[in-house]
Amino acid sequence: MIPLIEEGATVLFQGDSITDAGRWRSDEGNMGQGYAMIASALFGALYPERRVRFLNRGISGDRVKDLRARWELDCLELRPNWVSILIGVNDTWRRFDQNEETRLEVFTQVYRTLLEDIKGRLDAKVILCEPFVLPSQPQYVQWREDLDPKIQAVRELAREFDALLVPFDGLFAQACERREAGYWGADGVHPSSEGHALMARSWLRVVKAL
Repeated sequence: MIPLIEEGATVLFQGDSITDAGRWRSDEGNMGQGYAMIASALFGALYPERRVRFLNRGISGDRVKDLRARWELDCLELRPNWVSILIGVNDTWRRFDQNEETRLEVFTQVYRTLLEDIKGRLDAKVILCEPFVLPSQPQYVQWREDLDPKIQAVRELAREFDALLVPFDGLFAQACERREAGYWGADGVHPSSEGHALMARSWLRVVKAL
């Protein structure tokens, strides 16, 4: 197996609390406790000679507009060779708990500006991750009417920008056929340790490291 991530590359994980996963802000190299940490640690263990540098700049609660607001500092100035993005579930969540809707066309356009910056100012490679919600609580069924179009938008943006796509939503749908949704993430949004491990494995497979 020859991974797509080249020797000496810098890989940036971006997103919300799922990526953040309790990372220590005081340590710029801290990867948190989630899928980003697991994926980076496994990559480093499997391919130490590649000397790949991993960064995590996920921030809990972020929506796509929040990502846009900090894009200069937390992406462009870091000059990564690869950018992995997982964003979207909070854009749906805020509609249902705070009545703050992110319309699909707004979500798509703001997301597109992030990708245009990556391609135009960094010429970095991109990994887009599907947002997801686990059906561990009844109210999440209603979320699908808002989240599903956003997942489709991420898929279409991946094609438009020739990005790799990590199919987290489909991954968890299949996983929930093997064990109940609460096993993979009790609150439906934040994965369990097992859920994060499942995500990390999927991410590594997409970059051909597993």
